[in-house]
Parts: sequence; C-alpha cells; structure tokens
Amino acid sequence: MNSKTISWHCVPFSELSTVVLYKILQLRNNVFIIEQDCHYLDLDDKDFLAHHVYALNEDNDVVAHARLLPHNVAYEYLSIGRVVVHKEYRSFGLGHQLMHYSMDKMKELYGVDKIKISAQQHLEKFYQLHHFVTISEMYFEDDIPHVAMLYTPNK
Repeated sequence: MNSKTISWHCVPFSELSTVVLYKILQLRNNVFIIEQDCHYLDLDDKDFLAHHVYALNEDNDVVAHARLLPHNVAYEYLSIGRVVVHKEYRSFGLGHQLMHYSMDKMKELYGVDKIKISAQQHLEKFYQLHHFVTISEMYFEDDIPHVAMLYTPNK
C-alpha cells in the first residue's frame, strides 16, 4: 500500500452513498464490536449531524473513518469521534493521516477552535502527537478505559 492508493473524502451524512455508509458501519462494527469485543450501540443519531471523513483503497473499500461533530452535539466543543482504521492498514501510518485530514477539515468547516475527544486510554500518546492534552482521569466507556482529551489551537 502507498499513499497513491488511498483517496480521502469528507462529506455530510446526507451526501454519503448507501454503499459507502454501509462500508463505514461495517468497518466500525468490525473494529469496535467484533475486534474489541465491546457490546455497545454504535448508531447513536450523531451520525446525522456529522461530517464523515473516510479513506477508500484501490478497491473502494473504506479503510479509515472518523466523524466530525459540531459544537453541542457530543460536547460543548467540536469533537472528532469513531476514529477507526482497518487492522490491515494500521502499520502504514493511516491513523496519523486520518487525524491530520480530520483536523484540517475541522478547521475548514468550523474555524480554529477547541476539539474534545474521548480517547481509548491506550491511544493517549497517539493523540498527544496531534496536540491533544489529557483533561480527565481514566474512566470506563463501554467497559474500555478512556480519557477525555482537548485540542486547543494556538491563537
């Protein structure tokens, strides 16, 4: 895999094709529910209000996804959630590409502002590389240790 085989997209929910939506939900379910053995309700109505960032490989499979939420949907701040990369693509730096692209799109869509995330604790250092700062103690979300993290832009 190389960067030429991945195409990045960002669209509001209403512009997702049914095939792409299906593949996004399939990826999220395969990773969050099956791989991580976490039983939770992925479909929480926030998808309707989100812009969806996704990466397609050369076969048009969704291999990465994140949803970008405006103010007052998940938190009072902007938020990036459901950050996921297909397991076969994790060793290629696709997670970092996903975060860079998502952060750029957040700035383009909403301006430079604070972004809050609920990060799985074992990914805390990953998000710190993207300038997120831990702002909470560990807590359990769907039986997985998480921490709240906040990105504050330099103004």
